[in-house]
Amino acid sequence: MPFAIVAESTGGPEVLRRKDVVVANPGRGEALIRHTAIGVNFIDVYYRTGLYPWPVDRDLVMGSEAAGVVEAVGDAPEDATGDTHGEGMHGLAVGDRVAYTIRNGAYATHRVVEARHLVPIPDGVSDVAAAGGFLKGLTVSYLVNDSFCVEAGHAVLFHAAAGGCGLIAGQWLASKGATAIGTAGTDEKCAIASRLGYQHTINYRRDDFVRRVKEITADEGVDVVYDSVGKDTYPGSLQCLKRFGALINFGQSSGPALDFKLSDLAAGSFSVTRPILFHYTENRGWLLSAGRELFDMIADGRLEIQVNNVLPFEDVAEAHRIIEGRKTIGSTVLTID
Repeated sequence: MPFAIVAESTGGPEVLRRKDVVVANPGRGEALIRHTAIGVNFIDVYYRTGLYPWPVDRDLVMGSEAAGVVEAVGDAPEDATGDTHGEGMHGLAVGDRVAYTIRNGAYATHRVVEARHLVPIPDGVSDVAAAGGFLKGLTVSYLVNDSFCVEAGHAVLFHAAAGGCGLIAGQWLASKGATAIGTAGTDEKCAIASRLGYQHTINYRRDDFVRRVKEITADEGVDVVYDSVGKDTYPGSLQCLKRFGALINFGQSSGPALDFKLSDLAAGSFSVTRPILFHYTENRGWLLSAGRELFDMIADGRLEIQVNNVLPFEDVAEAHRIIEGRKTIGSTVLTID
């Protein structure tokens, strides 16, 4: 029987439990997906702990990315005139392998998803790589192409360089000709980041990353800092910027930067933004373009998706403990036989 892993209340990993579910037939513009691999991300922890407000008043099914197989499709959607869209079900058919990223709902064996969220997985990309790289790869796509358009010659600082996003970002930045500087918490993590695109790495537990960035850049600073850590890093991140530089905050694994002030930006006429992936993915054109580029880069070897933690689906709680303990390198994926 289909089942999901749900949280009955906010709290630690122990609130996660198995619950049998009834899966509805797909309606107009929808597809039924049998999951084969599910990505685990820090956003799941944010929801579980209550840092992000729950979107429901009942048991919450977390999980924001997955890969699987189309088992059934509903009718094609209609436009305002009653005509079926030319794209129909976006070319989807039973048996197709697909990936998606949506806020919550992926911690389940089966799920009905609106077809507009689904991107076909090409040959040459495994379901595990797709589930471990889709949300993170699309995040890196908007970070380096949209939030700040990185160009050859730019100097970039990326925190958590050995995380799922960080290891994709190092390779993507290298392909753009940027000088990528990454921070990580161990020498092992720094070594992996160096292998995957970063010209310079900083063990932030041993070295002052602000001082090291200034040394690496001959005291000039970087054009952009990508910061998903938040409270612990944002003051130093601003100090690493050259004049007119940009701070892109896209997470808060150490907690929110509650003491941030707009006047902090005056030190160098800095700019700061807090983009959200799901605002980008609502645009079907952007999703298809970015998703296809991501999968093409994986298939032809330009991007190596590091999935170093693969657990059975029912071990979701353990996956959360690993992520919260900062013990991960690359992506964490749950698999379903």
